Amino acid sequence: MSCSLERFVDGRVHLYTQKKGTHVHCPLPDFVIKELDALTKKSDWHWFWTANCKLKTAVTDWQARLRTLFEDAKVTNGHAHRFRDTFAVELLLDGVPLERVSVLLGHTSIRVTEKHCSPWIRERQEQAEADIRGTWTKDPVVLLETKGTPDVHRNASRLN
Repeated sequence: MSCSLERFVDGRVHLYTQKKGTHVHCPLPDFVIKELDALTKKSDWHWFWTANCKLKTAVTDWQARLRTLFEDAKVTNGHAHRFRDTFAVELLLDGVPLERVSVLLGHTSIRVTEKHCSPWIRERQEQAEADIRGTWTKDPVVLLETKGTPDVHRNASRLN
């Protein structure tokens, strides 16, 4: 709500972490920039806040609108922070390293990111399993010897 227009520069939104005030720059897709530019701004400084009322009042109003939207869309536990959660999870599922996701989220430590992303371990596990299956060859002899034990030396020599 209070994110001012001046924070949007060169296709990026300039944010900062709440606790340490560290700056984080996050690029925005062209379609998002285009939609934001097409919006009627509520004031000269903000898209969604007139600054004629308390910020808390404006936030409460938007939270109520989002709650209705989530209910209509049948999204359980819907709240504004879900967009941030989805952002993080999609980055992780697309293979962005946890360290970079942590920076984009403005976390003070990668451990904070690990803690908050733990609910999505199932999706990451499924992705890891799919990655492993994708490395298998069609020839099972490459993976196993006739007795069913891996031939580490033969398989290692194939990597050289």
